[in-house]
Amino acid sequence: MSTDQPDEHRIGRRTYVIAPVEPLDTDGVRTVAVGTLVFAVAFVALLPFYGWLEQTDRTWWLWTCLAGAGLGLLGLEYVRRRRDRRLAAADAGTTPGPTA
Repeated sequence: MSTDQPDEHRIGRRTYVIAPVEPLDTDGVRTVAVGTLVFAVAFVALLPFYGWLEQTDRTWWLWTCLAGAGLGLLGLEYVRRRRDRRLAAADAGTTPGPTA
């Protein structure tokens, strides 16, 4: 097989094809940033409806959005630091430690 063709693996009567796909950017910064932004926008969008949320016992929607945005900010800092450690380790030619 040439390197351009996908790998095929047979397990029992099934054949699995593994396509030659480049790996995605896996540092997670963009994913966490988008998730945090979605929670923050949802929080702001629900603020005008606080009275209705309170009447229908759904204020937890608002506080869930606030918690998601807050935890997202913590997560964003975490993934940024992890990315920076990995880039520094790659530049130095070493592998990051177990806390990376």
